[in-house]
Amino acid sequence: MSIAFDRLVSALESQLRNGLPGPEAQQTMAPRYDAGHRRPPTESTDCTNAGVLALLYPNAHGVPTVLLTVRRSDLPHHPGQISFPGGRCEAGEVPCDTALRETHEEVGLSPEASTILGSLTSLYIPPSGFCVHPFVAVCPRAPAFTAQEAEVEMVLPASLPHLLDPGTRTVEPWTLYGRSIDVPYYAVDGHAVWGATAMMLAELLQVVRQASNEFSGRAA
Repeated sequence: MSIAFDRLVSALESQLRNGLPGPEAQQTMAPRYDAGHRRPPTESTDCTNAGVLALLYPNAHGVPTVLLTVRRSDLPHHPGQISFPGGRCEAGEVPCDTALRETHEEVGLSPEASTILGSLTSLYIPPSGFCVHPFVAVCPRAPAFTAQEAEVEMVLPASLPHLLDPGTRTVEPWTLYGRSIDVPYYAVDGHAVWGATAMMLAELLQVVRQASNEFSGRAA
C-alpha cells in the first residue's frame, strides 16, 4: 500500500466513525421530480435488506480507485445498470456479511482480502422495496477480479480523482415513470452511474473529500 493511499485510508476510517453526510449528500444525485409528480418515498420500515460493498484500492499506478460493476443487459432486475457488488441478505445473514459474500460471488474477491472501514447511510429503493446497506472496504493492492458471467457483464474501475472532478457529474432530462425527469449521473468510461448507486457514491465521495482535507491539514 502506498503511503498516500495508506494515509487516505486512515483518514477515511476516522471520518466514517465521526458522522456521515447522510441523506443530504445522497440527494445531490437523486432524480429531480417536478412539483406535479410525486417523488417516491425515501424510507420504509417494510423492506428487504441488502448489503453492498464500496471497495477502494490503489490501481496499478497507485491511484485510489472504486470498484463498480456493469450488470448484464438480460437480467430481469436493473439490466445494464452500474452498481456496487452486493445483493439481498439471506436468512440469518447480516448486511455486512452479505456485501462480502456477494462481492466474492460477483467478482471473485475473497472476504479475507479486504478490510471493512465502516458503513455509509442506508438507502431505501422504492421500485424494488430494498433497504440497501452500503459498507466501505479497502484492499492494500489492486485485486485480480473475475466477473461472474451469469450476472456481471464487466468490472468497471472508477478512479477517485475522476469521480471527484466536477466535470464528471452531468444532469440530463430522461424519461422515467412516464415523465421527463432531470437525472444526475457520473460519467465513467462511457457509462452513466445514476440512481441508488450514484446516491450512495455521492455520500462516499463527500466522506473522501472530508478525509482528504483532514490528512492534507495534518501534512500542512
